Amino acid sequence: MTAPRPPVLPVVQFRSRAGSIDLGWGHPHPAALPVDAWAEATRSALRRYGAAALTYGHAAGPGPLVEWLCERLGEVDAVPPEPGQVFVSAGASHALDLVAAVLCRPGDVVLVDSPTYHLALRVIADHRVDTVPAPADQDGIDPAATGDLIRAITRQGRRVAMLYLVPTFNNPTGRSLPAERRAALLAMAAGTGVTVVEDDTYRELAYPAPAPPSLFSAAEPGTVVRIGSFAKSVAPGLRLGWLTGARSMVGAVTERGYVDSGGGVNHASALAMTEFAAGGAYRRHVAAIRVRYRRQRDALVAAVREELPQAEFVVPGGGWFLWLRLPHPNAGTALLPYAEAAGVGYLPGRQFFVADTGHRHLRLSYSMCDPETLAEAVRRLAVAYRDAGFPARSTPLPG
Repeated sequence: MTAPRPPVLPVVQFRSRAGSIDLGWGHPHPAALPVDAWAEATRSALRRYGAAALTYGHAAGPGPLVEWLCERLGEVDAVPPEPGQVFVSAGASHALDLVAAVLCRPGDVVLVDSPTYHLALRVIADHRVDTVPAPADQDGIDPAATGDLIRAITRQGRRVAMLYLVPTFNNPTGRSLPAERRAALLAMAAGTGVTVVEDDTYRELAYPAPAPPSLFSAAEPGTVVRIGSFAKSVAPGLRLGWLTGARSMVGAVTERGYVDSGGGVNHASALAMTEFAAGGAYRRHVAAIRVRYRRQRDALVAAVREELPQAEFVVPGGGWFLWLRLPHPNAGTALLPYAEAAGVGYLPGRQFFVADTGHRHLRLSYSMCDPETLAEAVRRLAVAYRDAGFPARSTPLPG
């Protein structure tokens, strides 16, 4: 008797239903992943560094990558960091977890933008803190009101450990914090002593470049810790990112037992990234994906305008997401089962808020699909909207 075959274990995170187009996942387009160029970069790293590529790496990251990162951030941002201000991480989520481990104690308060990256909320919650939404409006965090909130929490005898936000091409809204608010936010942070954690993951995905200057580049030393990643600009499977902060922050992260035990994080991939950059492949790749993702963004925008004119949105200047506001107060949440029945998926807006709000909104990702597939997804979404019986109203609504 033949023994039954064991189940095939999954290889990747994303799994879609047969026949469904899922715009809920913020993943790269498969054709945008530089398989051949990365294979050559890996071979080049092994040829150049030999056994040093496969041993324990320098705790803060290999010097060649740190030096290149400083140079590249000087090109795409207002001010380059110094090498002693850089720590190479296993992606942005890992950097956020490390920073929260340094800054937070159980019972602290962490303020977050509203809406904000939903999975960051989970990373922060792992540190047994109370996550509280910062006051915000359609332009992002309100610095004056946030300062008042910090002072009110402090008067209650509680400690605000940090403030997390995605100020450039926000996930989910795609918007960037205006220049005057950036300046006011930094002044507020310096005055209250609360560290700003800036998620700068989408800096390279600007349509057109350059992206707005980072908070880190304009801040007083120690005010901002900026986290970044190669997940969007190269490939998430590399598990490679960084943080930039005061030397004291980099030192605190470097001295953690996890790093002391294992050495530099993802050392072999970090050296392969150095080779990928040194040969010009990184620069060529980013230029190509900017063209690709801008075309996909434009296709999704055009489809929504044509098929779902009830939706209100702002065309994002970068990133991967379109944030829709629908007329019915509960449409973003209630529409989902109809959308899934029609063969299209998305993320309801509610997931991006700490408070029970955002039910009018939904997030569509344009990163993983060709323009034709995006157009078909929106056609299906429009069918679902009609099937759900929502109003055909397209005038601006309060709230």
